[in-house]
Amino acid sequence: MKLWVVAACLALACFAGPAGFAQEATPSPSPAPPAEPTDEETIKREEVVVVTASKVESTIINAPATMTVVTTEALQTAPSQNFGDLMRNVPGMNVIQTSARDVNITSRQSTSTLATSQLVLLDGRSMYLDFFGLVLWDLVPNNAADIKQIEVVRGPASAVWGANALSGVVNIITKTPREAPGSSVTLTGGLFNRDEGSREEEGTGNAWGGSASIARAPSDTLSFRVSGGYFDSEPFSRPVGRVPIIADPRVDNPVCNVTTGAGANCLGGAPYPADRQGVNAFENDGTSQPKIDGRLDHDLSNGARITYQAGYAGSEGIVHTGIGPFQLEDGAYMAYGKIGFSKGALRVGAFANFLDAEAPNLLLTDPTTLEPVALNFTTQTYDFEVGHSMVVGGHHVLSYGGNVRRNNFDITLTPNAEDRTELGAYFQDEIFWDKFRLAIGGRVDKFGNIEDPVFSPRVTAMFKPHAEHSFRASYNKAFRSPSAVNNYLDQKIFAPVAPIDLRPLIPLLPPPLAALVPRQPVRLIVNNVGNPDLKEESLTAYELAYTGTFGGRTTLGLAVYQNDTEDNINFTTITPSADFPQGGPGFDVYTPANSAETGIPGPLYAVLLQLRIPGFPLPRTVSTYLNLGPTRQRGFEASIDHRFNDTFSANANYSFQDTPEILEPEEDEIRFPVSELALPAKNRFNLGVSWNHPRFLGSASINFVDEALWVDVLTAPFHGFTDSYTMLNAAFGMKFVDGKVVATIKGTNLTNETIQQHVYGDVIKRSVFGELRFQF
Repeated sequence: MKLWVVAACLALACFAGPAGFAQEATPSPSPAPPAEPTDEETIKREEVVVVTASKVESTIINAPATMTVVTTEALQTAPSQNFGDLMRNVPGMNVIQTSARDVNITSRQSTSTLATSQLVLLDGRSMYLDFFGLVLWDLVPNNAADIKQIEVVRGPASAVWGANALSGVVNIITKTPREAPGSSVTLTGGLFNRDEGSREEEGTGNAWGGSASIARAPSDTLSFRVSGGYFDSEPFSRPVGRVPIIADPRVDNPVCNVTTGAGANCLGGAPYPADRQGVNAFENDGTSQPKIDGRLDHDLSNGARITYQAGYAGSEGIVHTGIGPFQLEDGAYMAYGKIGFSKGALRVGAFANFLDAEAPNLLLTDPTTLEPVALNFTTQTYDFEVGHSMVVGGHHVLSYGGNVRRNNFDITLTPNAEDRTELGAYFQDEIFWDKFRLAIGGRVDKFGNIEDPVFSPRVTAMFKPHAEHSFRASYNKAFRSPSAVNNYLDQKIFAPVAPIDLRPLIPLLPPPLAALVPRQPVRLIVNNVGNPDLKEESLTAYELAYTGTFGGRTTLGLAVYQNDTEDNINFTTITPSADFPQGGPGFDVYTPANSAETGIPGPLYAVLLQLRIPGFPLPRTVSTYLNLGPTRQRGFEASIDHRFNDTFSANANYSFQDTPEILEPEEDEIRFPVSELALPAKNRFNLGVSWNHPRFLGSASINFVDEALWVDVLTAPFHGFTDSYTMLNAAFGMKFVDGKVVATIKGTNLTNETIQQHVYGDVIKRSVFGELRFQF
């Protein structure tokens, strides 16, 4: 029996989860079950009400998806300085921070430098950047003090939210102005260690920031909030030396000399580009992040509400990608406007996102202009949505709705991408029979860049032997649409490898060909192109889960899952191999006609293709996006949350991810190449305590993350493992003037462990910050 099954069987004997930090769930949404709730159930519903699972209010124990909620209390006491450190405590979440501003988060699968499978919402507004499919977490315009809770759906959710909710959903929900009237000012500043790496001689780094918020309700019908803030950080240290050479762990009996790097199955060995002193080198940078946000609520006499929102968030700093780092320059921003109408269960809304940024690559040069490869993008997203729910016949809760979305693109890397229209509609029926619940639903989406409509079904069967215990089995299917970059990328680059000296070939060639051998090393050119014929990437998920509450104080959550991914959208280098014998279906790139892309004369190139001389790398001429064959990810999660009293709580959680499995492809599919398979951390463990006394507040936590293999940046010499690490974090604060003034010291990685969360990422050491908050 496989380890993941054994883990599920042992689950009843273990416990772990984000408790005071977060509260667990195994869900089913609805306005309210037909049966009259007890007083105790009503209290619990008031404590933790979620909307992300099905776009209607539900208790966390009844939602039709496994969920975690990061509560207001957790936000107040956590030592984290960014969303990455905050979300690291949630079971099943893979979090990496690669620079002072660059955070990527994915649930239940490997994360990468540009994570594209996790949908992130702010009050239901998509923060997902459609032009590439990533999320820039620093473009959230709200202050932490304005956030009510963060709802995390740990698993696919396209049946409700449509495209791109492939691996999960994070919904950041802010407080209404009436929920938190008053004014607040927060000042923060601190230091972080840089006693090794590229910035060691510059000494300790510093960061500082401030924010302010004012919320008022001048009448019974009007209320508003205006907030703003600024954050500035010096850069972290870059790793120095070389990426450690390892034998490829995904290959049976690998051929590799880890001392010299010789062998067909070696990874690593490339120098870290930490400064501007050599080839493929760049200077690291910090970040500056201004933000402002406003909200106006108009409560009508008929019980309806109209909400107006607008905001702006700017950023600058390093963005790590598969083709090296880009510098997000000063002036990059996302602005938005939103209007919403609600009355009872009816929701109607529209929003617009405006994104503008310039980001030159710090490693790669455009062969045409001899300037850095430029990623400049200006995009607009317009979305209109409607949703409703109702109870029918006493045993059915129906929820339904849809949206229309329009994207306009102006991107230097994709000159042929102009616009895209998306349509979607969903329907779900939750059926209640005594102790049994069945949720059946689905969504249909039609995208302008996908030939056929996409259907995303969901079926959840739940058994509740008691109001405080639920067992759930679920089936889900989700998808990710190809982005504008996936479809229309068009950019030549000099290959990020040293120039190739072909002169040793001269004695091996006949005189006519020997005369064609360049007398200087050749800088190879790679043509990076999109693929307009891409299919949507899909994920089929199966899950068994349990959530139970004991004595009103302890919540236990268990989940075992299997995720099968089809048609993986993957940026793939076309090279001859067993997987791509002629460069891959539809990409006959290894011909003399394409020799111009390499800088090698055509006749000589043709001979090199035939000879395949050992020791001379065959020039790769094309990198593109392909739909790759199926893979499987299995895992197990366990969590426990216990509240000792009104001020003190503890939590723990454990997540296991089995080694991803490459499945056999269908006849018309490309087998997923072993070389493209990343290995996520198998084991992650979080343990924490928190307290919030009338005079004191604080928390302490431990995060353990196992080693992980990264293969998503540049070429194999830049690939490799990150070591496992343990972070000790803590915060302690004191309240003055009846809690209106709070002074807090926050620290992460207090043991000063040297941590690289990605093999290509910055070095993260101890940080200690002070925070002073005033409330009026």
